[in-house]
Amino acid sequence: APESLMQALEDLDYLAALDNDGNLSEFGIIMSEFPLDPQLSKSLLAACEFECVDEMLTIAAMVTAPSCFLHAPPGTEGIALTCWRRFSHPAGDHFTLINIFNAFKEASASSTNQGDTEKWCRDYFLSCPALRMAGIIRAELLEIMKRIELPISQPDFGSKENALNIKKALLSGYFMHIARDVDGSGNYLMLTHRQVAQLHPFSSYYNTRRTPEWVLFHEFSISEDNSIRVVSEISPNLFAELVPQYYFSNLPPSESKDMLQEVINHLSPVSATKEEQK
Repeated sequence: APESLMQALEDLDYLAALDNDGNLSEFGIIMSEFPLDPQLSKSLLAACEFECVDEMLTIAAMVTAPSCFLHAPPGTEGIALTCWRRFSHPAGDHFTLINIFNAFKEASASSTNQGDTEKWCRDYFLSCPALRMAGIIRAELLEIMKRIELPISQPDFGSKENALNIKKALLSGYFMHIARDVDGSGNYLMLTHRQVAQLHPFSSYYNTRRTPEWVLFHEFSISEDNSIRVVSEISPNLFAELVPQYYFSNLPPSESKDMLQEVINHLSPVSATKEEQK
């Protein structure tokens, strides 16, 4: 549909993938080297700047492969949740996926045969084929990065600085996927589409005492009860620092936008005054 095409072009423009004539920019040409969604390509390239390429490669592979979580048989849902929570990371689901992938790699390395790895996956209600596929995708993405001679930083997962850098890289591509818990009970209003969504049951925040106010999500699914999947907490300050101004100014009016505008004004009072005058 023409509307879908225009929306796609607008999204690419927000991601700096197009030049003023509507052709691919130099940055867009590099993004197109990756067989990924544009937002994910942008985040992966931003990881070069923020020195968290190793971690971002794992995230990109895990969200591109089929979901690694198995639907627990009736009566075992509680056991499955307990197993998954062993991998939970306080920063959110993107970080939890890194924990799962690293644990899978470790289990595979210490296994004497394929059956041991498959048993490990079954014990934790995880999909062995999905995790193997993630490993293949990750290796392919790494090869592409080497081929086009992009800088690949060393692993640093676990440090505070690394966690912040991962969030910056994610926000560079997914600033259009931001939602806010408007009532403190897990009803997330998405900034772009003004739709309300709930956390997906596979989220590490699901059914926990603390649900973050501001989140970045990987995708929104209408078919799964209006849920947002792969969710990590972000701060309004970080969003204000990385969001393109021309995208932010086109957002529909909302209480959330007003709150973010205050943060932006506080971060750069001089430029905000100039914007008002303009």
